[in-house]
Amino acid sequence: QSIAQEVVGLLCMVLLTLTALVANTIVMVVILKTPLLRKFIFVCHLCVVDLLSAIFLMPLGIISSSSCFNRVIYSIAECQALIFLNVCFISASILTISIISIERYYYIVHPMRYEVKMTIRLAVAGVIFIWVKSVLITILALVGWPQGNGATSASRCTVYWSPGAHKKVFVIIFSIVCFVLPTIIIFAVYCSIYRVARMASLQRVPATAQAVVPRHRSDSIASQVTIITTRNLPLPRLMPEHFLGSNKAILTLVLIVGQFLCCWLPFFAFHLHSSVAAGTAGGGHGEMVVTWIAYSSFAINPFFYGLLNRQIREELARLRRSCLNRPLGQELCLSVSEASVQENFLQFLQRATCTLETHTSCISPSPRNRLDETKMGFPIPGQVPEESS
Repeated sequence: QSIAQEVVGLLCMVLLTLTALVANTIVMVVILKTPLLRKFIFVCHLCVVDLLSAIFLMPLGIISSSSCFNRVIYSIAECQALIFLNVCFISASILTISIISIERYYYIVHPMRYEVKMTIRLAVAGVIFIWVKSVLITILALVGWPQGNGATSASRCTVYWSPGAHKKVFVIIFSIVCFVLPTIIIFAVYCSIYRVARMASLQRVPATAQAVVPRHRSDSIASQVTIITTRNLPLPRLMPEHFLGSNKAILTLVLIVGQFLCCWLPFFAFHLHSSVAAGTAGGGHGEMVVTWIAYSSFAINPFFYGLLNRQIREELARLRRSCLNRPLGQELCLSVSEASVQENFLQFLQRATCTLETHTSCISPSPRNRLDETKMGFPIPGQVPEESS
């Protein structure tokens, strides 16, 4: 039974590593090869971080976690390098997810300000901030490590192997900076996004109901019957479908936030408990389990932040057909306005909050007209009026 568990665990770790390698590479290549998608700079950066983790960190994690490599010995320098990669890539990945959430918030709540201030220079500054902060946190993790030519087994190469009380301070700071604060930001941002999308859908319902009524009155009996029928529609029956659509938007946001919590909450909770609780030592089977639950985020992120995006999926399908030398058929090229960073996310929330009566009006226009209608047809609640220069 122990051998079977080891084999299953090893296969799961290898499968997660391969999935992270393939998925992150695909999303990154699609974004880089499509000029109109290069505004997805933070999504691309997230794929780069997760890809580096799949190349360097996850294979070393397999060696440290599997009993098949119990005889592998790390020197102090090699163990420090593993801790450096672990803390640095985890910090960079979580901070990038936080910035993606903030970017989505500004795109939806402050669209005009976003278009003006979201420049390449600001995006590069955000990426530099992520790496500087990650490196500083990693340096704090390596403070107080023993010097010399000591060695330890691969399974014991964790932050807890370092002697001294500084590891408790590091784990607390690491948990607050890289988990508690990002969780608060992500939760607050997506709650605000849902509130704005829901209020926008509430404004669309009366406008659509009024649009059904004919503007030009006619003396014919058929037109009079139509006017009476449309005016006497039971509007309260719109509410169940509206709540059903709202639940779709809630489900989308719960999946995004829930995926982040499911991957990282066990990891940071375990390390906080191991560092704060008296007489508790890290390492062992528990640390291996929570570590690989956290590493699964590197394989899941490209699906939640990349492949679920309609524009990236369309470009991926086009590139696949192009590589197979198949006719592209009647495909619509992405316009510049459709290549906005978070347009697909906003449109999805708006479509999710549409009622059945407004479903036709939501999907019938072309993508370009639908974006124009979103921007010009009605004000999105929660937006701060832009100051005219």
